[in-house]
This record gives sequence, C-alpha cells and structure tokens, in this order.
Amino acid sequence: MDEFLFVVVPYVCLTTFVVGHLWRYRYDKFGWTTRSSQLYENRLLRIGSPLFHFGMLGVVGGHVIGLLVPQSWTDAVGVSHETYHVVAVTGGLVAGVMAVAGMAILIYRRRTVGPVFSATTVMDKVMYAFLAAVIVLGMWNTVAGSILTIGGDYNYREGVSVWFRSFLAFQPDASLMSEAPLGFQLHALVAFGLFALWPFTRLVHVFSAPLGYLTRPYIVYRSRDDDQLGSHRPRRGWDRVG
Repeated sequence: MDEFLFVVVPYVCLTTFVVGHLWRYRYDKFGWTTRSSQLYENRLLRIGSPLFHFGMLGVVGGHVIGLLVPQSWTDAVGVSHETYHVVAVTGGLVAGVMAVAGMAILIYRRRTVGPVFSATTVMDKVMYAFLAAVIVLGMWNTVAGSILTIGGDYNYREGVSVWFRSFLAFQPDASLMSEAPLGFQLHALVAFGLFALWPFTRLVHVFSAPLGYLTRPYIVYRSRDDDQLGSHRPRRGWDRVG
C-alpha cells in the first residue's frame, strides 16, 4: 500500500499534469484562461485576489526551499536548525493566513454574487475544494507539528523532503513517507490530486503570467491628419512615426 500511495499515485498524477497541459494547449487554446469575472464584481476581488496570490507566492516559495534544499546545505552556511525552524514557521504562518483569508473572500464572492456564481463550473468547485484542503492541511501541519508538537518532534526535512527529492530523481523511497505523520501524508496526496486536476481547471493561467508587460515598448498612436498634431513638442514616448 505504501508503494501504491507514495510511488504509483504521485507518478500518475504528475504524468497527468504534464500530458494534460500539452493536450489542453494543443486542443483548447481559447479555453486557456482564468475566465475573469472582474466585470461582474470588483470590490471583493480587489481585496481577495492580492491576498490569495501573494500568500500563495509565499507558500510556494517556502515549499521550494523546504523540499528542494537539503538540511546539510543550510547547516553548511551556518543556519542552525532552530533558526531555520523559526523563520519557516513564521513565514509559513503569515503566507498561509494570507492565502486562506484571500481564498475565503474569493469563495464568498463567488457564492454570493449572482453573475459570478452563474459563471462557476463544476471543475471550479472541485478545484476550490482540493486547493482549500491542501492549504488547510499545510497550515495544520505547521501549527500541530511545529507549535503544538502533536505527534512528536518530527523533522520533515529528514523525511518528507528526502522522499520528494528521491521521487524527482526517479528513485522513490516510500518508507520515508510511511513513517511521516498522517497530516503530512494527507497533505502530499491531496496536493498530487490537485496537480492531476490542474490542466483541466482555470489554474492553467499560472503558466501564462503576462511578464512581457514589464518590458513591452510604448504603445504608438498614429494621427490620421498631420495638421491635427499641433505645434507643441511631443513628450517622450509620443514621438511622430513616419
């Protein structure tokens, strides 16, 4: 059972993640969108969306460091386990609270604003359920395992993190996850379930962030009649073309 849950299931989910995105981009380019509902309601969106997205950036960044950076590396640069623990717990709680608060506002908005609710699909509801479960389980592991010390003093960097890196290296050791507390096991399984759903939801917009806006040139406006340009000197970025 350990091999099935912590080797077979994760690989099936990640395969679905990769193949699903390739299929969606190939056959559903017009559906590759967030299906923005800003037109229907903007007040709650302006509060909930930044909270959720910035919170998730912190959550993802913490996971990247916690899972991919071995403890021996941080020890080598002089960061003690206690220091790392305090920084990780503090940052994780702040980012997690932001993400949970933002998601709560967005779900409330989606449920109470009629046009937004009407535009909500079944996959949106399933995605929100999995995403909420992943975040809540992650918060529980932080609070219960690091603050309340429920289930003993478990160091995930010597267990879950090593399993994850072995998984990425195609040499998975399921025993490392089987020895982890139940909260970490559920968090990992639900997260992989979310990865399997990802290509079929609005989450695909993560890979279409408009980074080009940061470096794009000025928008050039051309006049149909040169006589309408006036005699004043044009400002930078509004120079005549042609």
